[in-house]
Amino acid sequence: MHSTLVRTAIVPLAALTLAGCVSFGGEAPPSLISLTADLSAPAGSGATGTAEDALTVLEPNAPARLAVTRVPVQVDDATVAYLKDAVWVEKPTRLFRRLLSETISSKTGRVVLDGLDPTFPTSDKVRGTLVEFGYDARSSSVIVRFDAIRENADDSITTRRFESIVPGVEAEVGPVGDALNRAANDVAGQVADWLGE
Repeated sequence: MHSTLVRTAIVPLAALTLAGCVSFGGEAPPSLISLTADLSAPAGSGATGTAEDALTVLEPNAPARLAVTRVPVQVDDATVAYLKDAVWVEKPTRLFRRLLSETISSKTGRVVLDGLDPTFPTSDKVRGTLVEFGYDARSSSVIVRFDAIRENADDSITTRRFESIVPGVEAEVGPVGDALNRAANDVAGQVADWLGE
């Protein structure tokens, strides 16, 4: 009887000791931020085309400071920090790719493939580098800068830089997230217009 009581007491004590050593993830942020397309195709809509007409939008490259789920803050020319409690739902390059695909499809009516699918090779592709996608503390601005590369059906390559700056933004999650969404939509619209030229 005594040994049964001792064993019964040891099991919860061991569980408590183990709980102090094991972490099942950090504390969840109060909220997560994402990108939402201003232009979106309604339910039931679609497009028809061929591989020659279709466009593939590939995930952009990004410098290491942007290849995370945090929002970078450029403090000065040499210092980068991250905005407190500002966490993306996933990497911003993936969010921007989807936003770009949705905007191009809505503005141009083209068949747009979001991401590289080897079973559907297209003659026209858009890729590039997301150079800036964060907050500049020196100017209290949000900056989105995208260096686009278009691979055309005739094997020619065209490049162009797109940028949107939203000034006067408070360094808080809500205002910065909203401004990044507006700036990303602006850049996506510029890219769609360029592809329609």
